[in-house]
Amino acid sequence: MFSNYPPALDPKNQQYTVAELKGNSTEVPYPNADINSPPGGRINYTTTPPTGANYQNYLIGVQSVVMDPANRLWILDTGRAATPDGTMVPASYGGPKLIGVNLTNNAIFKTIVFNPTSAPADSYLNDVRFDLNASLTSSGQGVAYITDSSQEGRNALVIVDLGTGKAWRHLMNLPAVSAQQGFVPSIWGEPIYTNGSNPNMPIGTLAFGADGIALSADAQTLYFSITGGTTFHSIPTARLRDNGPYSEVLAQQSLQYLGQKGLSDGLESDSNNNIYCGNMEDNSIQIFHPSTGTFTTFVRDPRFSWTDTMSVGADGYLYFTENQLWRSPSYQGGVDRRQKPYVLFRAKLPGNGTKVTQPAPQ
Repeated sequence: MFSNYPPALDPKNQQYTVAELKGNSTEVPYPNADINSPPGGRINYTTTPPTGANYQNYLIGVQSVVMDPANRLWILDTGRAATPDGTMVPASYGGPKLIGVNLTNNAIFKTIVFNPTSAPADSYLNDVRFDLNASLTSSGQGVAYITDSSQEGRNALVIVDLGTGKAWRHLMNLPAVSAQQGFVPSIWGEPIYTNGSNPNMPIGTLAFGADGIALSADAQTLYFSITGGTTFHSIPTARLRDNGPYSEVLAQQSLQYLGQKGLSDGLESDSNNNIYCGNMEDNSIQIFHPSTGTFTTFVRDPRFSWTDTMSVGADGYLYFTENQLWRSPSYQGGVDRRQKPYVLFRAKLPGNGTKVTQPAPQ
């Protein structure tokens, strides 16, 4: 089991950004301590303003660690970190990247470095899902779909050919991938604003764009949602994989609005084509049923607040974290109201659902 600690969202997360959990109270840097320790640190203070370090072979600011359908681990690095006062610095080329790790020997087998066109300096690569179908690309290695939730704007979906490393963006700056103006959620009865300790930053509203992402069981449809609002959308994956001259027009025309679903961060899917969505304001996780276009409640618990990092296991359980992000200093006037221990929950999937698997590319 693996976890990650984004230094862009919490400047205290500097020791390591990816870890393997060895027990309830033990973890070690993953895949090793060296890759988690960029020479000179995660931030380059020789530039004006400071920027994320540009190391291609070190982890700068990991936002997600995700298992693909072949049980390989992928590490999604934003290339961004925060200064001690909570200011998120822009990324430099070499920082934003996607790294594949073979779990049988903990060796890196692939590093895809994103160029500034696919991952601009103010991007924030958030979450990723994989389709390893060899017929999708000429490389035969499959594709990855990534959300860019940047609070500075320019939100989009990013598509990556896992063989060639080529990446491109779709739906950039459309309302479907952008935060809703003035959105103020209420969690545990408290309205939530961005309200950090930096005196140069005014109080604001949640500005996270496209964040949660899930693939249908047949990988023909991508579901995604924003965290700065409650809208829910889908799009055929074929339209996203197209990078031809008319591809953006066709992608926008195929975009489907699925309604409001409550405030979510992470999304996930299972072999029964259930789409799981957190509903933070309701302390619950919902299921979206594509066959009917409706939602039902999967599980609800008063301990839930900021449900994220959903993952379906081969054991037929949905795993998810409660990271208390909304109680961190950035949302509490510089005061850290988080209370340890942080919690990993699991819930049995309905209908004998399980993880969708695919063979590893040859």
